Amino acid sequence: MDLTASPEAEAFRDQLRSWLEVNLPRPFDGDPASDDARYFEYLQAWQRKLAEGGWLGVTWPEECGGRGLSAMEQAIFQEELALADAPPIVGLIGIGIIGPTIITLGSDEHKQLYLPKMLLGDEIWAAGFSEPDAGSDLGSMSTRAVRDGNHFVVNGQKIWTTHAQFADWIFLMARTDPDAPKFGGISCLLVDMKSEGISIRPLRQMTGESEFNEVFFSDVRVPAENLFGGLNGGWQVLMTALMYERTNLGGDMHVWMSSFLDRVVRVARDRGMATDSLVRQRIAQNCVELEVLKAISTRALCRVASGQLPGPESAVLKLLWSQLDQQVALTTSEILGPYVQLTEGDAAPFSHHYLRVRGRTIEAGTSEIMRNTIATRVLGLPKSH
Repeated sequence: MDLTASPEAEAFRDQLRSWLEVNLPRPFDGDPASDDARYFEYLQAWQRKLAEGGWLGVTWPEECGGRGLSAMEQAIFQEELALADAPPIVGLIGIGIIGPTIITLGSDEHKQLYLPKMLLGDEIWAAGFSEPDAGSDLGSMSTRAVRDGNHFVVNGQKIWTTHAQFADWIFLMARTDPDAPKFGGISCLLVDMKSEGISIRPLRQMTGESEFNEVFFSDVRVPAENLFGGLNGGWQVLMTALMYERTNLGGDMHVWMSSFLDRVVRVARDRGMATDSLVRQRIAQNCVELEVLKAISTRALCRVASGQLPGPESAVLKLLWSQLDQQVALTTSEILGPYVQLTEGDAAPFSHHYLRVRGRTIEAGTSEIMRNTIATRVLGLPKSH
């Protein structure tokens, strides 16, 4: 299809740029790693401002609190926020993954109950997928949910749970039929994080932040009406959510990386390394791969814009952006040398990036799992045994 922006889409871009010029908040005046609670409040206030301005849920139906626009406007929204170096959206897991899944598979009651507060950031959602022994292989999860009258009783553990320490709800996957086939006995539960029996242990990363957490469930009672997607229907819910995750969480990466690469080039020039043939070759390679990433992003946008769900090609997108981000960090480290270790001053953003990107090829599905998905679902190759 022709992805040239329509006059209406360009008007949307102009309106958003004008709004950002007036409403973009000042940079956070502290260290997110050491003052994460106050940083969270800063991000939550930014999300509320975006929502009240009518900029969140761009593609969500109007009856769900969105604007009912196309995937083109959503792509423009992500691009303009990246270009403006805007703060991240703290409720992105809700808006980009869980919200679209509820819109796709949920009831009208689910939509009315959860979506408005999700957009405003009044309720933050976490995704309860990975476990210590079931990371990318989610079919091996062992967290159990046993029916007891009008409740499910949940026991188990989740890990790498983003923003769980601030979350109000968790989109929880649990095994409800231990005798069913590996992918057939899983259900999805919408769990209030204030429920008795839930404990959270933040995981301190090498960046100094505690973005991820361990979450423990000990005889947590969840109302049966909070079952989502039907009993033992969790695998379809999970696959839908993961497709949105791999598409939405990387949708603006090519814009952000383009801006970051421009900064890397400036650093190379400032350090007198812009004429070094090896440095120029590495930056050129990064730029070529960035163009490939843009093409794959456009293809994923094309699919969504035509009214289809994100498909297995989102695995290609996720694999590319996660690996390219690490390659860009490696280029930066070779230019800065030992200065990339500094966590203060001009080198600080590059240091944080270098440390944080180590997790890119793990989160949202490891590169190994992405390659298997591409092999079987895109290329049609037989599964390995």
